[in-house]
Amino acid sequence: MFPRPHPDDRPSERLAALAEKVRADPTLVYARSEDSDEHGPPRRRFRLPRLPRRGLLALGIAVACTVIGLGSWWQSPAAEPAVDLALVSTSAPAPELVVNVVGAVATPGLVTVTSGARVADALRLAGGVQPNTDLQNLNLARKVSDGEQIAVGIPPPAAAGAVPSKLDLNSATAGELDALPGVGPVTAQRIVDHRTRKGPFASVDQLRQVEGIGDAKLAKLADLVRT
Repeated sequence: MFPRPHPDDRPSERLAALAEKVRADPTLVYARSEDSDEHGPPRRRFRLPRLPRRGLLALGIAVACTVIGLGSWWQSPAAEPAVDLALVSTSAPAPELVVNVVGAVATPGLVTVTSGARVADALRLAGGVQPNTDLQNLNLARKVSDGEQIAVGIPPPAAAGAVPSKLDLNSATAGELDALPGVGPVTAQRIVDHRTRKGPFASVDQLRQVEGIGDAKLAKLADLVRT
């Protein structure tokens, strides 16, 4: 690897010259083959700087970690994009209800409201309530139903009077019979006595058999009594 010594060179001089070359360029060495004289001057060879053992170990660990990290990244599945549920989910529209608003409102008639609407919502869609309208009997917070009618400012119809039931001739007391039109206490007692002696009345017409009851009085009692 070193220049071939000349016979006239002293060893100390050769070593000094070699040290000077190394100091000038520590990364280069000269090599001379046996036939260097025939093939020209000595060839220059690059010499890589030597690393200490600790440096080589650290470099190996760093390379191994890099390889492992790249392998894990390559094998890991790609993260799926998150789905925005707010965009996917759709809510069904609320069903519509048709209500008839009549009475003291600006525009009486049919109005369309959504399910869960209140009476107040229907009145607002009908143009609002006319001034000085009594709403005391109207529950504005009540939920409306499809097809119903809301009467505003219209008093509810009076309840039909109960039809009085006909008085049973076979169970009525003398006092109850006395309350009938055209029947006084005397006639009422005669009816009771007749029932006791001859048994229950089979028909209303048998009242003719009671003293004091003629055709005119029987006509008045025909719709008020029964057997």
